[in-house]
Amino acid sequence: MKKLQLILDQLESHISNFEKTNPAVSNATIGWQIDHSLLVINTVVDELKNSNPENYKWKLNKMRLLIQIVNTIPRGKVRVPKAVKPVAIATIDELKAKLELARKNIANISTLPSKSYFTHPFFGDLKLKSAIWFLKLHTKHHLKIIEDINRL
Repeated sequence: MKKLQLILDQLESHISNFEKTNPAVSNATIGWQIDHSLLVINTVVDELKNSNPENYKWKLNKMRLLIQIVNTIPRGKVRVPKAVKPVAIATIDELKAKLELARKNIANISTLPSKSYFTHPFFGDLKLKSAIWFLKLHTKHHLKIIEDINRL
């Protein structure tokens, strides 16, 4: 969980630039990128906590396998699911509150059963180990976008 905590530190370091945008990179602001990343982390951890490990079923998923092999998410290929799409522009205080919740969630994630899972809209059911992989991959994806926005 240390790597996820370090990734959260990186997100936090960009909060002061939350209004910055670069349409050549993304129409969304840095704040939106941070907010979305934190929504994903907190939503996934909630789903892991609330899942019934007995219901977990592994299925071959070619898209998941490809993304796991290349270990990167292509930009601009997928639309954000409504459940993790920020609807309003978050303030610095709101981002900091969501960040603190994410820190608590990540700190407690290792206490969950290994077959805890969440259902990703494209990858299917991801149990705990794969969910952690996804959270790192997804957040790093948005950190790269943030870094590109900052290169004005």
